[in-house]
Amino acid sequence: MVARIHTQFVERTPGFRVVGVASSGQAALENVARLRPDLVLLDVHLPDMTGIDVLRRLRAGGDDVGVLVVTAAREADTVRAAASGGAVHYLVKPFDYDDLRVRLESFRTAHLALSGSAAPGQDDIDAVFGAAAPAAAAALPKGLSPETAEAVEAALAGSGELSAAECAEAVGISRVSARRYLEHFVARGSAVVRLQYGGAGRPERRYRSS
Repeated sequence: MVARIHTQFVERTPGFRVVGVASSGQAALENVARLRPDLVLLDVHLPDMTGIDVLRRLRAGGDDVGVLVVTAAREADTVRAAASGGAVHYLVKPFDYDDLRVRLESFRTAHLALSGSAAPGQDDIDAVFGAAAPAAAAALPKGLSPETAEAVEAALAGSGELSAAECAEAVGISRVSARRYLEHFVARGSAVVRLQYGGAGRPERRYRSS
């Protein structure tokens, strides 16, 4: 059922079509070898191996196919493994169509940027690596590291919305540190915050990518 919904999401997005669906890690590896897709939507929880295992086997075999991880797994080690394996995005389920569409369009922009020239210009290269990355690293307040900022930003982008405590658990840092990074992103304009009112006490600050 989930694969069918994701198939419909992909087919709704201009520039994309589904060429195959696999229900196991081994089937995914065989389909990638046979169908040669540009992008794989990969879950972490598979019946025969993890999605991270699939990603590692692809890379070990020299396959640089784009991989967009779509999963309910939010463990920091899993997120780090996906990033180190070269996943282009990490999207936490459940998500709606627009959450996936934005990431598909981002992948398409980066993919097309390198398809027209053997020697791409700086703008095309920025489209692949993210034009804002150098500026974001340089603009970090004292005491914040670029590596942790990237991990927090990935958790934020993949969650839809989270609190500082949830971000801290996902990335593996303290709640206070997570709050500093999140508030920095809010000040920079790459994240927004809302107050969630519940029972007694102060309202909870909830963050999401802008």
